[in-house]
Amino acid sequence: MSEEGGPVSEEGGPAGDELRADCARCFGLCCVAPAFAASSDFALDKPAGQPCRNLGADFGCTIHAELRERGFPGCTVFDCFGAGQRVAQVTFGGRDWREEPRRARQMFDVFAVMRPLHELLWLLSEALRLSPPADLRAGLAAALAETERLTGGDPETLLATDVDTHRAAVNSLLSRTAELARARGGAGADLRGATLVGRDLRRTTLRGANLRGAALVGADLRGVDLARADLTGADLRGADVRGADLSGALFLHRSQVDAARGDLRTRLPGRISRPAHWSHLPLASPRASRRGRRR
Repeated sequence: MSEEGGPVSEEGGPAGDELRADCARCFGLCCVAPAFAASSDFALDKPAGQPCRNLGADFGCTIHAELRERGFPGCTVFDCFGAGQRVAQVTFGGRDWREEPRRARQMFDVFAVMRPLHELLWLLSEALRLSPPADLRAGLAAALAETERLTGGDPETLLATDVDTHRAAVNSLLSRTAELARARGGAGADLRGATLVGRDLRRTTLRGANLRGAALVGADLRGVDLARADLTGADLRGADVRGADLSGALFLHRSQVDAARGDLRTRLPGRISRPAHWSHLPLASPRASRRGRRR
């Protein structure tokens, strides 16, 4: 069992369901703690620590079913990796910021620490699924256990956590794991951190590519094979993945898929369901798909 009494994985970290947002067990922390800037993702400016005007008395979103139509697509693709319910129900024992306003600021600050830690838990869990060699697997398992230990701290301990230093150590293990996974069958191009905004990549070989942190906003990836491509932290907002093969992509999170534009031909990993809004998008043309597969 984990410290919050939830299910655990074989490696000792939280199971998958505990690393997915459960808004019913949260206090709307993602709707209050961060700042929003009016943009194509958010229809308004909102200072950090101020509740969004769409947050209801029950901590639910009053326009949840219409977020995209009302100018809040950024909300639909945000995922706290389960950090919200962890902070609400475990760290603060179910006491919300409205009941205890004096602790609101502390709760919001803790959420800002917990979310990256939970993201690391998810990344480490994914890395262990890639069957790394024994020595690397041991390092990943130890990092998973240490990250889980950090998430169990009290508010003061969490706020004193050096997340950047811990993340740097974990990222080294994650990078090595991804490199080995990409090398199976031949590693592709190294495009880590590349700015590929709006680029037509249909004729670019991305199989086994390193796309960690790449900006793929609005990129044309129709029909592209992304098998073994490392998509850790890649920004896929508005990327056209109609007809693309994402089924074997590494570290692909469902929030990235939600942010992209796909269709019934887009192949996804079995653990990621097809976003409902994709059903409203036209299919990629067979010609575009064939052109994207030419190598």
